[in-house]
Amino acid sequence: MDTSTLQAFVETAQLGSFSQASQRLFITQSAVSKRVAQLEEQVGARLFDRIGRTIALTDAGKALLPQARRILAELEDAKRVVENIKGDISGRLSVAASHHISLHRLPNTLRTFTTQFPDAELDLRFYESEVAYEAVLHGDIELALITLSPESDPRLHSEVLWLDRLFYCVSNDHPIAQHGTTDFETLNQYPGILPAPNTFTSLIVHEQLAQRGLTPNLGISTNYLDTIRMMVSVGLGWSLLPESMIDNSLHKVVIDSDAIERPLGFIYHRDRTLSNAAGKLLNLLKEDAQKGS
Repeated sequence: MDTSTLQAFVETAQLGSFSQASQRLFITQSAVSKRVAQLEEQVGARLFDRIGRTIALTDAGKALLPQARRILAELEDAKRVVENIKGDISGRLSVAASHHISLHRLPNTLRTFTTQFPDAELDLRFYESEVAYEAVLHGDIELALITLSPESDPRLHSEVLWLDRLFYCVSNDHPIAQHGTTDFETLNQYPGILPAPNTFTSLIVHEQLAQRGLTPNLGISTNYLDTIRMMVSVGLGWSLLPESMIDNSLHKVVIDSDAIERPLGFIYHRDRTLSNAAGKLLNLLKEDAQKGS
């Protein structure tokens, strides 16, 4: 059993696809299949049920997956310890970031980081915050930049970098925009555009409406805030958006609610050694956050 077979197994299990695993590992699909078959031979059990083009973990595969993740994470951690002693700012740095943070908070920091540390290999992945959270927990990602959960897992270190103020918005020609002030009952007469129910924004809206005995009147749904902003701006509905995304095409709704802020920041696993590259990136992020970038 070696790391290449374990990595092929873990990536295939996570992505649910041999072809997607091959793209992630930069090898052929047949090479992934061969490595998984080799691991199955070594452990003496079938790890995946293959039905047509779909695959699913067997009971043996489900039992092996957390152990394989732990082994790979500990080997990666040992490698970081040695690299950190050398003091080099090099090697692979896996970072997951939400689309919103990637577009609105990261560009300047990433430009500085890649210029100052050209030997660091940045593996940047665009994940929804909930997916990135799980990836750090499982050891698949070293660092994640996300909307922070109000109740963080004790295995994770989390730190706030930015506070996003959120406002209910409609287009300038929306009927609500003609009101000086409004209430949730009036707002909810029109369709809302929200991300998935388990996201911070959606949970806040559902909670505020539920406190008033209302069920959200929801229309189109997408997890991309920039897409939501566009749809609100053309009059397709209302939404709750970060202040940084509100421009002249949107109207802030004056409504009776407490100020809403969502914490944006980073998380990493407490039991994993941060690479020198991750430390440098975090220092740059903190500096830029203090400057208000």
